[in-house]
Amino acid sequence: MKKIYYYDDFDSDVVKSKNQDYVLKDNYKWINKNVFYVIWSYVIYGIFLIISFVYIKLFLHVRIKNRKVLKNKKNYYLYINHTQEIGDAFIPPFITRYKRPYYVVNKANLGIPVLGKLLPTLGALVIPDGVHNMVKFREALKYYGKRHPIIIYPEAHVWPYYTKIRPFKNSAFQLAVEDEKEVYSATTTYKKSKIFKKPKIVVYVDGPFYVDNSLTKKEKSNTLAKIVRDKMIERSKMSNVEYVIYKKKDN
Repeated sequence: MKKIYYYDDFDSDVVKSKNQDYVLKDNYKWINKNVFYVIWSYVIYGIFLIISFVYIKLFLHVRIKNRKVLKNKKNYYLYINHTQEIGDAFIPPFITRYKRPYYVVNKANLGIPVLGKLLPTLGALVIPDGVHNMVKFREALKYYGKRHPIIIYPEAHVWPYYTKIRPFKNSAFQLAVEDEKEVYSATTTYKKSKIFKKPKIVVYVDGPFYVDNSLTKKEKSNTLAKIVRDKMIERSKMSNVEYVIYKKKDN
């Protein structure tokens, strides 16, 4: 019998962490240049990469298509549909051709037992509350974005194995517009497996996407969001299996 998730709207959290209302500490750092921290972060990331490879190959059965468009690219924004609780952390390094990515994440992720504390070390850039901390967050995006891809999930909430594309947060595209970076998409799709009960995952990479420079910043971000979403909707139609059922609650 298929698992069923019920939702109120597309902003619903169908999967919640054990500490959904996690509060950032006053001394939280978005940029840490301490040499020992940097070395430690690369050691942890190396271990993470090995675990990721095993997980996505043996458990998720992931294939990535058209990854060649990212060849020789190092600093860009990559937008991905949010459909894997763990896989969405593990898959991106293999989309980016092993270039270490940094992830824009919700602060609730830091409340995950054990793993939550490691996320900043692995490249999580937490969206903060308050204008003052937002300045620090933007500084971190620019600092790490000079040499690394930035991963964003514009749907904001994870819906496991969802095969369609939900509405985007257009504000997520303001970051790429303001930083004047190239934009790409990676669409996670699900294909029926002849061997396993769970479907195979095929990720399609597309881009870069451009908009008219004569537009205002807001118009650019809105237009970019539409262009990327349209491409992802097109790619999502490659899914041929529904492993989880989603039903809207009756009000």
